[in-house]
Amino acid sequence: MVKVTLIRSTNGQIKSVKDTIAALGLKKIRQSKTLEETPANLGQIKKVAHLVLVEKV
Repeated sequence: MVKVTLIRSTNGQIKSVKDTIAALGLKKIRQSKTLEETPANLGQIKKVAHLVLVEKV
């Protein structure tokens, strides 16, 4: 399990990055979600790594 926290705004980002943040279930800055470590989730996290903080749970 990984805890993903949105730490930077999606303003100025391309649509695919905004869509990926939404797919991870994040809407507001400092909002966190706990996700399974599936290949799909890890790929999404890697794409938006510059906007999120990732912690092992």
